[in-house]
Amino acid sequence: MTFTRPEPFITRPTLRGTFGMSASTHWLATAAAQSVLERGGNAFDAATAGAFVLHVVEPHLNGPGGDMTAVFVTAAEPGKPVVLMGQGPAPAGATAEHYRSEGLELVPGSGALAAAVPAAVDAWLLLLRDYGTWELPAVLEFAIGYARDGHPVLGRVGATIAAVSELFREHWPTSAELWMPDGRIPAEGELVRNPAHARTLVRLAEAGVSESTREARIDAARREWHEGFVAAAMVQSVQTPHRHSSGTDHRGVLSLNDLAAFEAGYEPAATLQFRGHTVAKTGPWGQGPALLQTLAILEGFADDYLDPSTELGAHTILEAQKLALADREAYYGDTDVPLDHLLSPGYAAERRALITEQASHEFRPGRVPGREPFTPPLRREYVPPALVNDDDGPGLRGNGAGVGEPTVLATGETRGDTCHLDVVDRWGNMISATPSGGWLQSSPAIPELGFCLGTRLQMTWLEPGTPSTLTPGKRPRTTLTPTLVLRNGTAVTALGSPGGDQQDQWQLPYLLRTIVGGYSPQQAIDAPTFHTTSMPGSFWPRTWEPGGAVVEDRLGEDVIAGLERRGHRITRAGGWTLGRLSAVVRDPLTGVLQAAANPRGAQGYAAGR
Repeated sequence: MTFTRPEPFITRPTLRGTFGMSASTHWLATAAAQSVLERGGNAFDAATAGAFVLHVVEPHLNGPGGDMTAVFVTAAEPGKPVVLMGQGPAPAGATAEHYRSEGLELVPGSGALAAAVPAAVDAWLLLLRDYGTWELPAVLEFAIGYARDGHPVLGRVGATIAAVSELFREHWPTSAELWMPDGRIPAEGELVRNPAHARTLVRLAEAGVSESTREARIDAARREWHEGFVAAAMVQSVQTPHRHSSGTDHRGVLSLNDLAAFEAGYEPAATLQFRGHTVAKTGPWGQGPALLQTLAILEGFADDYLDPSTELGAHTILEAQKLALADREAYYGDTDVPLDHLLSPGYAAERRALITEQASHEFRPGRVPGREPFTPPLRREYVPPALVNDDDGPGLRGNGAGVGEPTVLATGETRGDTCHLDVVDRWGNMISATPSGGWLQSSPAIPELGFCLGTRLQMTWLEPGTPSTLTPGKRPRTTLTPTLVLRNGTAVTALGSPGGDQQDQWQLPYLLRTIVGGYSPQQAIDAPTFHTTSMPGSFWPRTWEPGGAVVEDRLGEDVIAGLERRGHRITRAGGWTLGRLSAVVRDPLTGVLQAAANPRGAQGYAAGR
């Protein structure tokens, strides 16, 4: 069976070559990564350099105070996917009792009480130490230059600053000083600088100058982050009460002991076989295995049920995603998750049997022997009635807001977004990485450092007994979910996307179109996509929209009308708004490399030769 063929037009070619490929959500990060490859670095040197550039040029989508996850293979072991774990845990003082004593029912979506232990920087330095070849100063040179000397700012950065400008002026003066020089919103293309961020990176790069080995020099920078001037400034910054998205003022709870105790690390990937391929994800402390569960459900359908460009395919995919995401809410977290059962063929068959010709509006987690599934509070969000265009009732709406771009409210609340980076080199090293958190709108800027803390703890619950209850030392269930695909025991594709809860939902059509439908990488990225909002959102205020589905108009009038007849509550997102994927590919038989990147937003690019 052949999928519905894509339009002959594609926005750009799928790049092909044999030397090295880089792709990311910002052209400057792609260029930096590719420059490292051109100068003899490997994929891990290149990815680290590109990631630190993303901190500078996409500060509304990630920052040093945030988190990251990656999945990679080395040329020496191309069949062994490894997870780079850069998700920090809840601080020791982050107890549900403390937050409730502060008058909170949810972990806020902005402010220092939402901060997990920052982990992204340590994870990148760990990867560089163990698998890279370059010295740290050379890797950081690109980011230091853009922070110190300036870079042309994205329009979306200015729009984000504008959305929170009153919060900055009235409550977060350090953020106003950093992001609104002279009280003004930077214009698109304006050269902006962050000297404090540059100084921070320079001090990290110089921390190990007296050490005798490359590894020791990088470890010295890691200690400076965990225990030195960076740690001291971060902890000091949370001592002053400040406005949170709750509308109330609170201190943070991050301590020096929290920072000193944490180190990034490596873990085995969770994997699933699908149509002759192995798909590798993080463990169920992240949402990644929900993609594997979705694939396990879809494995039992004929190919014509898997085409995302048809009514039947889109309906089947949306229904399978709802079932997997319900299990995500019911069972996933930094705890004992019955993943073997959730990924088993028998369980997938039980879930598959629930899919009918009509859209479900129910929250339907599966039953695991000996486990009681957690049912989260199924909240709907209050918004002014003029903004509501459905029959929920006065002022009620689910979590479909934001559609293709991150929703940033005046409170600093962000409905989730991030960056992505993929690199493959000529030797076969390959990495898919998703840095996020520490958005400029997350919490007050730390003047000495040039960045702020993240808000990943908003993905925990204050209710006791859930798989993701806020617990000191436990990681929040992150949405960060990079993907690696293997064929015949060797990695062939690294891919991923920004998008919060939508990350795996947007990656799934790419996988189906390339693995089953025969699309090229760029064709699959360009093709119209969709996602469900019929599950509790991971971001504050944790709302949902029963039966909701967001679609790009290019899916076609007949397909959209058919989905509506089946009971999907459709939100049209415009023509080019959903999914911001990038991907790199390697054919292990020929050594030919490919790369592709998302055209939406005119920001993501691939490079290679």
